[in-house]
Amino acid sequence: MEIDIKKHLTFPVFLICFLLIISLIFIFPALKMIVLGAILAYLIKPIAFKIQSKLKYSSVSIIIAMITVIIPLIVLVGYISYELYSVVSTIITSGSILDINQFISQCINYLHINVNPNELSQSVTSSFETIISYVMNYSVSIVSKFANLSLDLFILVCSVFYFVRDGDKCLKFIKSFIPDDSINFFDKTIEDIKNVLRSIFYGHFLTAIIIGIFGCIGYSILGYPFGAFLGVLTGILQLIPIFGPWPIYWTLFFIDVISGNYPRAVVVLLFGFFLSGVDMYIRPALSSHYADIHPLILLVGFLAGPLVYGIVGFIAGPLILGITYTVLDSYRKEYLMGDE
Repeated sequence: MEIDIKKHLTFPVFLICFLLIISLIFIFPALKMIVLGAILAYLIKPIAFKIQSKLKYSSVSIIIAMITVIIPLIVLVGYISYELYSVVSTIITSGSILDINQFISQCINYLHINVNPNELSQSVTSSFETIISYVMNYSVSIVSKFANLSLDLFILVCSVFYFVRDGDKCLKFIKSFIPDDSINFFDKTIEDIKNVLRSIFYGHFLTAIIIGIFGCIGYSILGYPFGAFLGVLTGILQLIPIFGPWPIYWTLFFIDVISGNYPRAVVVLLFGFFLSGVDMYIRPALSSHYADIHPLILLVGFLAGPLVYGIVGFIAGPLILGITYTVLDSYRKEYLMGDE
């Protein structure tokens, strides 16, 4: 064994390991953008290929495909910002602080809670001011880091472009270092990674889009102000496994009950149960079709990912844990169970 180790620990191997470590140190600050770029490239690549069949220019096709995906995201962010501004403006201009106090008093009387309405109202107002202050400070911090944010976005765009264009070459380059007896395991791992990506996209993001559309239609038909915005919030909450659509429709239910609109309260509750039922049917049906991953693994990934990678963690977290599970399962089936 000692002879084999000395045989493999040659100067070129030491040099390669040294250069890889140095390179990793350099790219580590941008690693999350590169990983996210590779993920988005996998989703954008089919669109680029379809456009390329019409234009015959790969670079132009990739750019058009990226714009096709990015524009809806920009529109969504702009819409959410506009609606939040409209909601805050409505509260300020209509003097809704008094309405909040009245609403709290009605809730206390309805629930028969022995609490001072004024103290509870002050606590709610203080909490609301704290949240607004936190959001404003966070927004200012984002603006102050505009240079870093611009650099991250530039790295992300470049990563997506080159992964779409040269991703196959990169994969072949990596595959050339794989020993012949591990080629099958490598190919199986790549296929598992693709299945995990499909499972996360179709099982979670597509489900959230469907639930959000249903929410926009339903809340608007029921006559709620900012019905479309409530639907968008429902879709966003749908991405978080422990939430889903229930915080929105239960809040609307209690507001209608307190205000005495009992028919609409019953209808919105039934509509909410419908949304939850659709979620319980669509998510497992789409996810299990591509990758059989335990929901707890994806749940931990969705919750822990943002703590490590920020917003990118919503994708990277479940992806990394899902890939780790599938690779371990493939290794167990091919090498451990195969020896039995």
